[in-house]
Amino acid sequence: MELPRNPTRSVRIGKIHVGHDWPIAVQSMTATHTQDIVATVGQVRDLEQAGADVVRIAVDSLKDAEALAEIRKQTSANLSVDLQENYRLVTQVAPSVDKVRYNPGHLYHHEREKPWQDKVKFIADVCAANDCAIRIGVNCGSVDPAKAEKYGDKDSITPMLESAWEHCELLDSLGFTRYVVSLKDSDPQKVIEVNQRFAEHRPDVPLHLGVTEAGLPPDGIIKTRIAFEQLISKGVGDTIRVSLTVPNPRKSEEIDAGRRILSDIAAGRVRSFVDFGLDTLNIISCPSCSRVENQAFIELAQQVKEMTAYARDHALTIAVMGCRVNGPGETDDADLGLWCGPNFVNLKKGSLELGAFPYDQILGRLQQELDALIAAGVGSPVH
Repeated sequence: MELPRNPTRSVRIGKIHVGHDWPIAVQSMTATHTQDIVATVGQVRDLEQAGADVVRIAVDSLKDAEALAEIRKQTSANLSVDLQENYRLVTQVAPSVDKVRYNPGHLYHHEREKPWQDKVKFIADVCAANDCAIRIGVNCGSVDPAKAEKYGDKDSITPMLESAWEHCELLDSLGFTRYVVSLKDSDPQKVIEVNQRFAEHRPDVPLHLGVTEAGLPPDGIIKTRIAFEQLISKGVGDTIRVSLTVPNPRKSEEIDAGRRILSDIAAGRVRSFVDFGLDTLNIISCPSCSRVENQAFIELAQQVKEMTAYARDHALTIAVMGCRVNGPGETDDADLGLWCGPNFVNLKKGSLELGAFPYDQILGRLQQELDALIAAGVGSPVH
């Protein structure tokens, strides 16, 4: 079966291109600590051997950037870098990578008095000088604060779209068109809607698809498959990532899952998804990556899934996040949220913070809060 493709332009990322004239590229992200050069190079090679077209690495400090330069010397893989709050790090990392990803919502954390437009121009100028593509990476949990305030809690999609569109328009006005866009949420239905709406307005811009915090396999693969089936079958999507919570040695499973999903869609092997997640317990967890400060997070995500099995028929969402970058914001929309630090797990009920608990105590406290919600009738099964 030949799949339709939106008429997106071609964008080069190192040795590959994305866009409608090219096969859909599959990406992943290292989960090792970037400063552990041996481990990170090893994981880059594992991912490349599994078929990764692009491998993303997180950089959050000058020491990370120094390590990245050494990593670059030891691999010919197409590398992307994930800028965090400090946009000026692009100067240090761009010489070592083929693509730079920035989050519009994170541009407000440093030099708050400076217009975001100036910061994007800075990034674009550095990327142009270093032969780098750009990804505008919009996430539901860290959207432009002005946009989020404008639309409130009832509409999380329009702020994402407006942010992405205005960043595209700015880069276009600067003459920088070598960019792709991603719009990610942990809810596959929202991923479908936001990407369809973006593509209708900007069918020329290549889209990077993903369900953020998809969680543990097989559930995380199923959630991602639902979004990809509905989008890719309609011609939307030029590069993909399957974000899974797995231990470091199993990170290549993201590539395997992505390739399988693409193959199944091309062959017409698709799932029914209409009732997915509507009346049942939904556990979301972020992918393991180098920002995770305690690898116990991965085991905790599995333990949460097992412990909460008794509540499977209740329409509740529990979020398990691995770090401080996306954790606080991504858990706000969940009925119960956990985001993990080095020694403690922060527990939230919606946006209400309930405290920080040691790893060996958090499951008991989570169960208490879950039982209280069930007793109050929250998410009760519909009969």
